[in-house]
Amino acid sequence: MFQAIDNKDTETFAGFLAEHATFRFGNAPIVTGRPDIVAVVDDFFNSVKALSHTVAETWRPPTGVICQGTVTYTRFDDSTLTIPFCNTFRVNEDLIGEYIIYADVSAL
Repeated sequence: MFQAIDNKDTETFAGFLAEHATFRFGNAPIVTGRPDIVAVVDDFFNSVKALSHTVAETWRPPTGVICQGTVTYTRFDDSTLTIPFCNTFRVNEDLIGEYIIYADVSAL
């Protein structure tokens, strides 16, 4: 999934989501439903030139996945920002039903 995100490929990204999934990025409002999540993520992809995740650790509790690492954003002026992130995913039938990103992107 992170490869799809780093490629800014919303179509492939959407394939990981349940139809009625919920999504929260940082302190932004929760978004519900695959089409609305894709729209929000696509808007974010269009706000940066590139992004690249490095996953340092992954945990697999019975109901999902937790991962943490760093993400580097490349702005349109080619400057970069690298920050830590932690994502939690609640998974049901191999699709993400709840996706929460803990990251402070305010410096973007």
